[in-house]
Amino acid sequence: MSERTAGLSIGKVSEATGMSVHALRFFEREGLFLREIPRSGGGQRIYAQADVDWLALCNRLRASGMPIATIREFAALVRSGPGNEPDRLALLREHERDVQARIAELQACLAVIHTKVVTYEEHLRDGTAAGLWSPMPADAPPGASRRD
Repeated sequence: MSERTAGLSIGKVSEATGMSVHALRFFEREGLFLREIPRSGGGQRIYAQADVDWLALCNRLRASGMPIATIREFAALVRSGPGNEPDRLALLREHERDVQARIAELQACLAVIHTKVVTYEEHLRDGTAAGLWSPMPADAPPGASRRD
């Protein structure tokens, strides 16, 4: 019998997802799976490939900043079955907007950093890097600041 038909142990799911066993148990306690995770006669969890696929999505949602509470809400909507797709879409659209805003903020940060990289490259190339962002030259007037 293959793992696809026999089910996956918590250890195999941990390996497949990169999530710790503790995190998998947390997801189960918090109601983040789409189904109740069945147990073997010995009490061991038995996961399906669909659970692993769902966890892959959850990992991406978490990595992109979606709060656990929102993942829980999304999971509840999916679990409840057809008919709430507009609600799911609204939730995903809101998260998409949040991620786009964070990306825009990071792009602005990257532009500042890139400007500094170019400045330092120019100063190093021209031999004028000494004193970049030093506290202040000895001859600076009081209250002056240096911005390189």
